[in-house]
Parts: sequence; C-alpha cells; structure tokens
Amino acid sequence: MNNRRRIVGKVTSNKMTKTVVVEIVRKFRHPLYKKVVYASKRVKAHDEIGCQVGDEVQIVESRPLSRDKRWVVESIVKHETRTADAGVEAVASADIPAETKPEE
Repeated sequence: MNNRRRIVGKVTSNKMTKTVVVEIVRKFRHPLYKKVVYASKRVKAHDEIGCQVGDEVQIVESRPLSRDKRWVVESIVKHETRTADAGVEAVASADIPAETKPEE
C-alpha cells in the first residue's frame, strides 16, 4: 500500500468526459462551542470506471491531471439505487380500466 490519502465521497455530477465531481462531507465538533458542524468540499476526480450520480466512491490523491483534477476514483463503495422502477409501476397502475379499480 502507498501513503496517498483516500477519501470517501458522493458523486454529484458526471457530465464531463472521464471526470466526476465528488462531494466530501466531514463531521466534527466545534472546539469552543461543542456543536456538531458539517463541512463539505467538492473536488473533481478522474473516472475510468464510469460512476453515476449518487454513487458513493473512494477517491485517492494523485499527481495533477489537469488544472482542477488532483484525485482519481479508486473504487465504487455503494451504487445508488435507481427510482425508475417505481415510476414504471405507477404508470402500469394508471392503465387499469375504471370498472376494475376499487370503489372509494
């Protein structure tokens, strides 16, 4: 293993070619006020895997690949479940004739 930083984040955009935008959220307690604070940062990462929006990915730091890219997607931790199946079921139930629908 090498000593490069590895961070887990969520893909927020994949509209660029071989590049994804990953949002990294970190949670910490404020040193003086003891309140839990959430801080987020968005970085661009090189993507050879083909990540989708909503996927949780592990990124690793690398040499500068372009003006903005300093990270590479190493692996997909968790795929985002798509909600397209729920939309298909809603359309299928709308096609039922009126006489077979339960009375309200």
